[in-house]
Amino acid sequence: MQIRKLLALVVLGLSLSAAADFTTITAGYEVAIGDLRLPRSTGGTLTFRRCPDCELETVRVNSKTRYVLNDRDLELKEFREEIDNAKNKKMEGATVMHHLESNTITAVMVRL
Repeated sequence: MQIRKLLALVVLGLSLSAAADFTTITAGYEVAIGDLRLPRSTGGTLTFRRCPDCELETVRVNSKTRYVLNDRDLELKEFREEIDNAKNKKMEGATVMHHLESNTITAVMVRL
């Protein structure tokens, strides 16, 4: 019984030191579609508000940025058209994935 307790303490001690090494590299924001300004090109910028009272933020997108509508990957042009046709932009939400180290948007995901 003592060996099990000692082994559990050793494993717990090792896991605590490993937990200190984690860093956040991607942040996700839930934003209203009405507070989202999509880029015109794959090398443009995306503008959004993290919260209704927050200032607008502008972050770069690139050719690897994913545009996902209802679990389907779309090209930027088609994604823009679908979002432009959304009926209630203040109530519909989007998830914006921001890669903090490269300061780029990796994905914009919407479910209508």
